[in-house]
Order: sequence, then C-alpha cells, then structure tokens
Amino acid sequence: MEQIPMGAWAALVGLIGGAVLGLAARLGDFCTLGALESAAYGEDQRRLRLWGVVLAVAITGSFVAEAMGWAEITHSFYHTVKWSPLASIVGGLVFGYGMAMAGNCGFGALVRFGGGDLRALVVVVVMGIFAFVTLSGPLAPLRALIFDQQPADSPQGIAHWLSARSGLPPLVFALPIAAGFLAWGLSYKPLRTDKRRVAWGIAAGLAVVWCLVGTSFLFDESFGATGVEAPSFTAPLGRTILYFMTSTAGGITFSVGLVGGVLGGAFLGSLIRGLFKWEACEDPRELGRQVGGAALMGVGGTIALGCSIGQGVSAMSVLAFSAPVTLASIVVGGLIGLRQLIHGFQPE
Repeated sequence: MEQIPMGAWAALVGLIGGAVLGLAARLGDFCTLGALESAAYGEDQRRLRLWGVVLAVAITGSFVAEAMGWAEITHSFYHTVKWSPLASIVGGLVFGYGMAMAGNCGFGALVRFGGGDLRALVVVVVMGIFAFVTLSGPLAPLRALIFDQQPADSPQGIAHWLSARSGLPPLVFALPIAAGFLAWGLSYKPLRTDKRRVAWGIAAGLAVVWCLVGTSFLFDESFGATGVEAPSFTAPLGRTILYFMTSTAGGITFSVGLVGGVLGGAFLGSLIRGLFKWEACEDPRELGRQVGGAALMGVGGTIALGCSIGQGVSAMSVLAFSAPVTLASIVVGGLIGLRQLIHGFQPE
C-alpha cells in the first residue's frame, strides 16, 4: 500500500469492476438503450426487467456493506453535492435524447467499441470532450450559473433522510426498496427463466458494490485523498482521454481503470460469444447524428452529475435523491429520441 500510489490502487478497483460490467453487457445483454428499445418496440421486456435485478443487488449490497462498516456511501459525491431537481430533469432529458441519437450511452459505446465498432469510438471521444467542455471548459460558467452545485450539509439520500427522522438504520429503508425492484424484475417470466441474463445482472450489481467498497477502503487509507466512487461514464471518459494524452492531467485514477476494464471485459465477452467484428460508419448522416448525440450526452450527463449508469445504477445503489428523477428523465428523453428515429421527425 505504501509503495504503490493510491491512484493506481483506485484504478485497479475500477479495472475489476469495469471488466465485470463489460462482460455483463456482452454476455448478459445489459444495456440502457437496448432495454428501452426492446421493451417499447420489440415486445420483449427481459432487458428492461433485468434492471430490477441489477438495482436490487446493488442497493442491498451497498447498504449491507455500509451497515458492516465496509462502505462509506455518504462520502460519495451523490450524497455530498446538494441535489438540484432542475439539473436532474434537464440534464437527464438532454442525456436521454442524445443517447437515442447516438445509438448508445457512454457505457454502451465503450462496450460496442470493445466489440470492434469504430463508430462507437467517435461517440466515446466526443462525449468525453463535451463532458469537460461543460465541466471546466467554455460552457462551465453557464453551467455553474444555471445549475450551481453546492456542497450538501447532510447526506442527499432517501434512506439516510428517513433514518435521520426515524432513528432507524438506513438499511431498514433500503431493503424493502431493493425487494420491490427484485420482485418487479423477476415477476416477468421470460426473464425469470433466462438464467444467463439473471446471473449477469447479479454480477453487474455486485460490480457496483465492489467499487464502492474498494474505494471506501482507499478513502480511509488515504485520509480522504481518494474519493468514494462507483461506475459512471460521462466525466470519467474525459479524464481517461486526458490521461492517455498527457499521463499527468489528474494522473491514473479510478476512472481510467474503470474505462479500461469495460473495454477489456467487452472485448473478452465479444470473443466468447463470437461477436467481435470490425465495423465503421458508411453513412455520413448517421455519423453526424451520432456525433450530435454524443455531444448532448456529454453536456447532459455533466449537468445531471451522471449518465444512465452513473445516476441510474450507481446513484440508485446509494438511494440518492437525484437517482430516480434523473433516471426517469433519461428514459423519457430516450423514448422521445427513439420515437423520432423510428417514426421520423415530421408529424404523422
């Protein structure tokens, strides 16, 4: 621990968690936009209901780990930044619409790139750039003016808010919510009988818990110098790009390991399923739409403090106030975008 930098340890935690998520995406079909599209237009809710399994495992694991002293979830930025409902709604809608235009979220683009899709590389790079344009670049003053992010004076989470007012442990409130997600997911028989998908959904949820536990340990060991983090794919894409360009801009971190892990896991998963294939864009209009969607995701994800995975899974795993509102907004934005892509941009 003393000879290896804390950032490298954090990157290792992210690498392992990201690899499991990449495998879950390829071998378990865990995908945000794919879940929405198959449920809304393919009459198949298995991928959508899989989210119930993922969230149930992530919530249960996170709060059990906190109760056992293994996770400092109230030190994650989902709890330390004051929740802005406006940022969750606007950022979520912009991200969701951009996700539909790009054909993937940031996580999904990494997974597709790991399977040989070079179009996804364009989405990853553009999204990472626009995340930093919004976070600390030319759009940062405007973002700060409209969506000011202030430090919170108390944990910004549903279970912890109820705990503070009732005196009961947060776990008491988290477990029924997790049970509800699990019941919703497994009540759909086609998913319940699809053991492969269920197993990888459990693995994806545990990957989020692993990241929270691992970075919490490093948070304690480093006296707060290393943050408590969980998977997210907006600003981390930008941080990874900067690291590979300079090796000094922020150094090696959890984000770098996470992105590398997803790429590696997706590559391995695509080989196992025989799905690896080099692909490129043949339609300039399609590429333009994907670039525009990626830019919107970078902006929206930064405003909302997370993407479909960052807010939809990681923030939900700690039951942050922002998570359900942001996830719902992403879903609405994504469905609007999908409808335009499928039915056209003109009134019927």
